[in-house]
Amino acid sequence: MINLIINDKAVQVKEGTTIFEAAKQNHILIPHFCYMENVHQIGSCRICVVEVEGAKNLMASCVTEAKEGMVIHTNSERVRNVRKVIYELMLSDHPKNCLTCWRNQNCELQELGNLIQVDEYRYEGAKSKEFVDSSSPSIVRDSSKCVLCRRCVTVCNQVQGVCLMNPHHRGFSTFIGPSEDELLGESICTNCGQCVLVCPVGALKEKDSTQEVWEALYDKSKTVIVQTAPAVRAALGELFGYEPGTLVTGKMASALHNIGFKFVFDTNFGADLTIMEEGSEFLERLKDMFSTKKKEAVLPMITSCSPGWIKYVEHHYPDQLAHLSSCKSPHMMLGALTKSYFAEKVGIDPKSIFMVSVMPCTAKKFEIIRPEMYNDGLANVDAVITTRELGRMIKDAGIDFRNLPDGTFDSPLGLSSGAADIFGTTGGVMEAALRTVYELVTGCELPAEKLHLKPLMGLKRIKTAELKIEKPLPEFNFLAGVTLRVAVTSGLIGAAELMEEIKNGTSTYHFIEVMGCPGGCISGGGQPRPVNDAYRMKRLDAIYREDEGKTLRKSHENQDIKMLYREFLGAPLGHKSHELLHTVYTQRKKE
Repeated sequence: MINLIINDKAVQVKEGTTIFEAAKQNHILIPHFCYMENVHQIGSCRICVVEVEGAKNLMASCVTEAKEGMVIHTNSERVRNVRKVIYELMLSDHPKNCLTCWRNQNCELQELGNLIQVDEYRYEGAKSKEFVDSSSPSIVRDSSKCVLCRRCVTVCNQVQGVCLMNPHHRGFSTFIGPSEDELLGESICTNCGQCVLVCPVGALKEKDSTQEVWEALYDKSKTVIVQTAPAVRAALGELFGYEPGTLVTGKMASALHNIGFKFVFDTNFGADLTIMEEGSEFLERLKDMFSTKKKEAVLPMITSCSPGWIKYVEHHYPDQLAHLSSCKSPHMMLGALTKSYFAEKVGIDPKSIFMVSVMPCTAKKFEIIRPEMYNDGLANVDAVITTRELGRMIKDAGIDFRNLPDGTFDSPLGLSSGAADIFGTTGGVMEAALRTVYELVTGCELPAEKLHLKPLMGLKRIKTAELKIEKPLPEFNFLAGVTLRVAVTSGLIGAAELMEEIKNGTSTYHFIEVMGCPGGCISGGGQPRPVNDAYRMKRLDAIYREDEGKTLRKSHENQDIKMLYREFLGAPLGHKSHELLHTVYTQRKKE
């Protein structure tokens, strides 16, 4: 431990602690801007400067290590004056159209000005080149609002490993983005939106689809149907003043009905369906490997729910696409069924249906325009709005969200299991799949206390588990004594580690779950800000509470799913299922 004094207070901290961390541990707030805990500490903004007695210059506290005997002042006259000048200089190159900016009242730059009490702007500099890149179906980049904090650079390079967002040129000519002549929509961008999630201002945002949805709602010739992903219910409440991790499932359903959607479905139904198809596909691959010994058996099989991950692997590992499950993601499955099975059941012309998905993910906006996501010339899903966009629509409609009664989802595509709920967090898809696969193979029911596979829970980058098959049913005798090895990762850096093992022939896994965003969908690029590990854990806990609060917790026990197969699909992996619920992938250039 080392001893130091901060604002006349004697404190002790571990050696190697930064001044910023030392202050925080002792409940002393140092204003900051570019800093993100455990992710981004480069001192680029200099807002966090402090005065250290004996030092000639002020020091950026987030990158300066505390030393024995330091005497530090975080709010001296010199520090406060310099901090305000730095802030004013940042504003000198920033647009002042705050009232019409989509980040108004949710902008870290605004919050900082209020915190350090800046009440005048004395400088006016030459503005950065105004350039709006709207080429991507998911993300819009406005260079005039960029404050060069480099958060997006860190998350794109060090967290996701895509390495697309980088600083270019120097001095007043500096800009952040792909290369000077490259647009996001023409790049290797995975559309994951993690850069949007960490941007403190309005320089990066999701491409807004709310107007398209409003226009569809006002069009009397359309039947507008909406579905919502499991992670949305664990985060939407934050936009209305609820604590992180508050489940607002019922109020969300009511709000969607009040907005004017004709039917409100739960994407969880699609998740249960995904488990039936994906679990069956996994068993077929295991049979090929252990029973028929087919040379073309491809293991490990890798989940395909995350469109950001899919685009990443298409660019970076195009020769390994056979490892991906052929299943569409849950919301695409539900969209395809809505325009076929449901339309037929209720007597609606599929061409009149406008299907909207509420997702925690910006990459879903890219997913719906893939050519593979059409059946009979109709898009499976017509529009995607993020959790943040839904929040804006609810407010725009004048709905008093906090005082809404709890509503319900519509049937017959509304009933879902707890296994579907946990799709919203890292490890959830694997756990849900193993609940079903184990019971199908052994014929033995898993008791409630054994439904959670503990090694797959939590926020660790790569998690692994083993499941030994002791006494399979006769038709699965080829698995007798086999120990299934599975891995789970979230964030594309972890995915790259596992893909390198596959590429090098050293992977020991049979099944791998990959989610493109760290922590899974709970921290998707379209979720409310801020997102850090504390918020992730609260949302994760909410997802598990939703699962544990249900009587039905296994996908294969969902009676509506069983009815769907009896009335329409026939059997998992059957002709109808392949036609509507499965897809192919595209080899893309790594540029």
